[in-house]
Amino acid sequence: MVLFTLFFTLGIWCLQQQADLPDFAWAWSLLAFPLVFWLKHRAVSHTLMRGLALLLFLLFSTGLGFYHVAWQASQRMAVSLPEAWQGKEIEIVGVVSSLPRAHDRGQGLMFDVEHTITPHVHVPPHLYLSTYQDANNPLPPFRAGERWQLTVRLKRPQGSSNPYGFDFERWALENQVRAVGYVYNKGINIRADALAAGWNYRLLSWRAAILEKFQTTLGNAPYAGVLIALAIGEQSAIPAAQWQVFTRTGVNHLMSISGLHITMLSGLAFALMYAAWRRNTKLTLWIPARKAAALFALIVALSYALLAGFGVPAQRTVYMVGAVAVALWLNRQFSLGQILSIALLGVLIPDPWAVSSPGFWLSFSAVALILYVTAYRIDSRSGLQQGDALSVSPSYHDLAEQDSGSIWNRRMNTFHRVIREYLTVQWAMTIGLIPLLLAMFQQISIVSPIANAFAIPLVSFIVVPLTLLGAALPWDVPLWLAHIAMDILMVGLDGLNSLPQAVWTQHAPPAWTIVVGMIGVVWILLPRGFPARWLGVIWLLPMFLNTPEVPSVGNVRVVIFDVGQGLSVALQTQQHAMLYDAGADFSAESDSGNRIIVPNLRALGIAELDGMVLSHDDNDHTGGADSVLQAMPVGWIRSSASDDVLQADFNRTGMRCTDGQAWDWDGVHFAFLHPDGTPSDKVHDNEQSCVLRISIASQHILLVGDIEKNAEARLLNQHRRELPANLLVVPHHGSKSSSSEEFVAAVLPEYAVFTVGYRNKFGHPKAEIVERYRDSGAALFRSDEDGAILVNMNAQGLSLERYRQAHRRYWTQ
Repeated sequence: MVLFTLFFTLGIWCLQQQADLPDFAWAWSLLAFPLVFWLKHRAVSHTLMRGLALLLFLLFSTGLGFYHVAWQASQRMAVSLPEAWQGKEIEIVGVVSSLPRAHDRGQGLMFDVEHTITPHVHVPPHLYLSTYQDANNPLPPFRAGERWQLTVRLKRPQGSSNPYGFDFERWALENQVRAVGYVYNKGINIRADALAAGWNYRLLSWRAAILEKFQTTLGNAPYAGVLIALAIGEQSAIPAAQWQVFTRTGVNHLMSISGLHITMLSGLAFALMYAAWRRNTKLTLWIPARKAAALFALIVALSYALLAGFGVPAQRTVYMVGAVAVALWLNRQFSLGQILSIALLGVLIPDPWAVSSPGFWLSFSAVALILYVTAYRIDSRSGLQQGDALSVSPSYHDLAEQDSGSIWNRRMNTFHRVIREYLTVQWAMTIGLIPLLLAMFQQISIVSPIANAFAIPLVSFIVVPLTLLGAALPWDVPLWLAHIAMDILMVGLDGLNSLPQAVWTQHAPPAWTIVVGMIGVVWILLPRGFPARWLGVIWLLPMFLNTPEVPSVGNVRVVIFDVGQGLSVALQTQQHAMLYDAGADFSAESDSGNRIIVPNLRALGIAELDGMVLSHDDNDHTGGADSVLQAMPVGWIRSSASDDVLQADFNRTGMRCTDGQAWDWDGVHFAFLHPDGTPSDKVHDNEQSCVLRISIASQHILLVGDIEKNAEARLLNQHRRELPANLLVVPHHGSKSSSSEEFVAAVLPEYAVFTVGYRNKFGHPKAEIVERYRDSGAALFRSDEDGAILVNMNAQGLSLERYRQAHRRYWTQ
């Protein structure tokens, strides 16, 4: 079973790497032959035939996983919003199927469509909708489980596409969201029912009631969001600043519904039910106490997991508890590997896209590590296998009593054994998760062992129980006690977070070094007494030492990020790095800086920036700058904005970018061509954009911000000879107010890049501007269609890569 599960998972992972779904014509015949051969030859005595049968069984397991997810994906992708109805007003009736999440201007929510009122249009059954407050056409707040008649405008789901970052399109497919959009305020929007029928909507209403109770009781208390997350799994309630502290100290796994919390609660339920049941002779004769306690523990675990949203860690724990309960009821013994396999299959069969989630890998890897360092190992002090304490014989108790001489000594021995196992598990978590954390997040918390040492018992045994009591009971005292405990915890976490070296951050290690690092982890965590365990450290070193290749002298690497309707460009030479613009600010806690730019810069091995250019003071160019400034050192800032604006927005002063400023980095020449250094209040902000020219010999890249025709005219008058460029980032996202015919003819780019958002409200790029560049002979690139544009330039020319096309998956729009 364990081998089947591992190779079934491998098949699922392999399918997720494909650019297209496979042909199903030969699927069943390819799967049937290995299975039939294995069934026929698995019991034969001939070693070669048995080995071949096993090999074909593993091939069958891999193929089954591969085609299982392919079939599910084909079913989901067959549901799509018709192209002709994108952006059109559609009237629908349905139910709010999630807890609405508040944002700066309204709410975001999942919506189950029951039927469509607008004739001749097919709307996918699951939508993600946003609401935006309009003073002239206000909308009441939405509540979970309500039925509404709405007028919506929809589009197919598409997110940004960059080398490192969140894949929104994969998330949408996993959650069966085949269209996204917003509620049209001027349309017909009527609440039809306060609560729709169905157990899932009833459960949502209970979660909403708990959320409202917490908000009413705790108000603006600083850690109310943490308690909400621990009770109902709403991680979005935790402010970004607190998440940063939890992440830097390595305790973020405790601040949401984790397997640890559910295991603790179900274990407590088992102990209480077992103690109560065994006191009643009739009940014990009817059902053995252990079976009754196991069933009750499963019910408690499932209830808590459903209340918390049933995420991957919760699912894994429920399935493991269920496997133990089934084993007890069937009087069977399941190995730990089989129990973990059951949990793995339980997660992946209904949701094969979970294999692409960091939570999936971290959750199952953590459990596997715990089992690896605790199960079936000899305790050198007692001579027992670890775990035998639950089934020790009376003779062992007698022997222990004679050796210790007192009950106190026996209890102390047990306490010491528990502490040793706790420290062993903490050591395993600290070392064992290094490869995955570096691969997924490019950072490791150095202070994590210290933080978890006091955070795990405090959160698990005080905060979580009090929080759940506060959710279940009509009194407010448990919630305030839980909040006080969180307040005490945060004192220690803030102290650790303030340490200058609290977190190790680095580049994204190559894939092969992750595999080698995992081998090193297994070697280091071998049982005590195994020779040369220290050699495992050597296997970890490639992850740290294989740094990304930097451009050589006379080369520049350019990444034009896909930040939606905005602009951000990273430039890297051999020893220097710079950022031109920082994309848009999406909400109070999310922007292009923390979502896209910083993760990509770190993954590329850029730990600090020599400089940042903010072309002008527009949100879609400066919205992510503050996050970048907080995340890494930045040497200088140049902008057309005044010092007062920079001080107010970023608490930094900078130099004004002006025509004539120039410098050289590693054989690459940088020069500003605009503005002219004489700011005027009469000039539109866009016209003041910093224009930067990057040159290597006869090769040039031109970054022009949002300049419009007046600035273009000045450049034609003052710098006509410097305008020709191999690559031009098209001014103002392809607006009609820019890219005059004379300017395009003077630049005459080989490559023209439009940085635009998918189906943006401005209609950029305008069709006539696109045609103007196409007629000039330029190869056209669009961030909404091509994702990030990766450029390498040297004296011989430029090479470009369309990231969305080069790294597409079958779900890519």
